[in-house]
Amino acid sequence: MEYVTRIVIIGGGPGGYEAALVAAQLGAEVTVVDCDGLGGASVLTDCVPSKTLIATAEVMTTFDSSYEELGIIVADDTPHIDSPARVVGVDLGKVNRRVKRLALAQSHDITASVTRAGARVLRGRGRLEGQQQTDGSRTVVVTAADGTEERLTADAVLLATGGHPRELPDAQPDGERILNWTQVYDLDELPEELIVVGSGVTGAEFAGAYQALGSRVTLVSSRDRVLPGEDPDAAAVLEDVFRRRGMNVMARSRAQSAKRVGDRVEVTLADGRVISGSHCLMAVGAVPNSQGMGLEEAGVRLKESGHIWTDKVSRTSAPGVYAAGDVTGVFALASVAAMQGRIAMYHFLGDAVAPLDLKTVSGNIFTDPEIATVGYSQADVDKGVIDARDVKLPLLRNPRAKMQGIRDGFVKLFCRPGTGIVVGGVVVAPRASELIHPISIAVDNNLTVEQIANTFTVYPSLSGSIAEVARQLHTRKLASDS
Repeated sequence: MEYVTRIVIIGGGPGGYEAALVAAQLGAEVTVVDCDGLGGASVLTDCVPSKTLIATAEVMTTFDSSYEELGIIVADDTPHIDSPARVVGVDLGKVNRRVKRLALAQSHDITASVTRAGARVLRGRGRLEGQQQTDGSRTVVVTAADGTEERLTADAVLLATGGHPRELPDAQPDGERILNWTQVYDLDELPEELIVVGSGVTGAEFAGAYQALGSRVTLVSSRDRVLPGEDPDAAAVLEDVFRRRGMNVMARSRAQSAKRVGDRVEVTLADGRVISGSHCLMAVGAVPNSQGMGLEEAGVRLKESGHIWTDKVSRTSAPGVYAAGDVTGVFALASVAAMQGRIAMYHFLGDAVAPLDLKTVSGNIFTDPEIATVGYSQADVDKGVIDARDVKLPLLRNPRAKMQGIRDGFVKLFCRPGTGIVVGGVVVAPRASELIHPISIAVDNNLTVEQIANTFTVYPSLSGSIAEVARQLHTRKLASDS
């Protein structure tokens, strides 16, 4: 009788379901243990819902910011003009119902793909039991919602349990006025005055989206600027846009507490100031879902932050146990989680595998304008991590941007001196998530600025700025070489 490798995956997010697809395709017997629905937080409460909400906000922002310059007439305040174009606001209840519907549909599609591939999906919470057995196997105990338990034997276990919103002791979400990012989709009415605490990626995305939808937004940042971990030029552009559109950006203002006062919320800052709004969104980071799973007893090493330590092929410190996604704290992106999960299965099942290389990862912040990055950053250059030259070209000089009324944004490339090999890039623009791809290809394949400069681009196009930046870098390289 032919032996079949048994894989148990705890967690059905991108790291889990992508790993399940790979393992099933490679002939393993796969069980996915999940308590919320395949797709995980990424599909059900985080990435897919937030980007769906932002898609609505994007329409509002684009129309509001450029319609006059483009010659579009809004008839709402012009009774003598017979026009169907009227922008009167947003039905947030309808928007959120669409958000939830799309998220569930995506989850169902993923479940269908996983089961079609031959994997079993088991609803419940999984935990490791004890150390590795003498035959190399592991035991996973699955507890269903009704308390019943099922014991699974696995040759390898993948932990892909994700994370959940971090909460401040004195700012506990109530799901009505004080919210975390998983609860905003239960709102039926647009917040009149929204206080967003936290100016990282999640805070910036929601602050921009709700401002576009019509809320008066105050963004509370404990740092000296929004997006403190991102390219400083990009963050400066976004903060300028936020302020210009009327957002109250409070820098160097750490929130200490948030409490309900009737139908209002009062947020107290560390310096004693109090700000008031109709709602408050807490976006102060995430906590890994690594507790109560028997990890340390099973030999799985945790970092001080609670994240699971892994190497570049997703192995933990415990033999036969791998981990992927936000629970590892490597890079909080669905694409990275998926790659970690695939790498884990390729490695355990003996297929060819390349270690995870974070310097080829592209990411995007879905604000307006979007901010997309790949490879080495400005911080890496400034700290001496890598020796690189850079050129930044404002989109104001791009003919297509002028035609579309785009005023804000730029393209920046980093290349190695001497060789001209592209090692990183930043794009700040509408649909930067699409424009970053040619730069990602360049970084991943060690292309030079000369190769990018000599590649045809469409005229007029925003991508033409990528070639123009490459030409300027190539010219500087030639000048420095001479």
